[in-house]
Amino acid sequence: MRDSPTFLRGLFDAFLAMLFPPRCPVCRVLGSVAVPQSGTWRRDPAGLFCQTCREGFAPILEPYCMQCGLPFVSREGVCHTCSECLVEERFFERARAFGVYDGTLLEAIHQLKYGKKLSLAGPLAGLLRQTFYQFWEKDDIDLIVPVPLHRTRLRERGFNQAYLLITKWAKHEALCCDGMSLWRCLKTEPQTGLSRKERRGNIARAFAVRNSRVVREKRILLVDDVFTTGATVNACARALMRVGAARVDVLTLARAV
Repeated sequence: MRDSPTFLRGLFDAFLAMLFPPRCPVCRVLGSVAVPQSGTWRRDPAGLFCQTCREGFAPILEPYCMQCGLPFVSREGVCHTCSECLVEERFFERARAFGVYDGTLLEAIHQLKYGKKLSLAGPLAGLLRQTFYQFWEKDDIDLIVPVPLHRTRLRERGFNQAYLLITKWAKHEALCCDGMSLWRCLKTEPQTGLSRKERRGNIARAFAVRNSRVVREKRILLVDDVFTTGATVNACARALMRVGAARVDVLTLARAV
């Protein structure tokens, strides 16, 4: 008999969809999203977006830099270390991202951060979760740390987008998440519009660790929304490594290229 909890949940989802037709979280077109079966969004979170918006995603595929995750222009060859990582000191071991910071992904992140469209946090968090399990095993990480905002910026925006992208599913899956130990001790100029060198200088000493015991000897996953030049996550990783972290990896939703 078809009386399993999954079947009943599917009927309930279909009934809700009749009453409240789903909208794409980015373009808001009514009824443009197929109603997923219960739990399928965890396997394919892109299904929460309409077909047009899904086609606007550019997932990062091999070959890419083994350290910073930068996708190479050539679609042939194998993953290797890029020229930037060969000459710059990186305090993180590897960085990975879901997709290129362009198209639908750029629009969705901007709507979340600057338009304060918090309904996008869930679908985007699903993409981040999918990327995490693509590159890490759950037991690879001891502690997840979102990149912090300065308290002034946090008051202005009202939320930390990096924290929103990680906190719910990390807690649900019993991954330890700490949003307090790493803090932004200096208020800096916005990184947007600055050159690579200016970004490094602007952010170099902006982060510190409040309680080194929390991060000491831990394998840490640093989470942010966008990896641009890597200056911000590198400064965070530097602060964490200086107080004894065993390793810092980086997970972001988007990678600027």
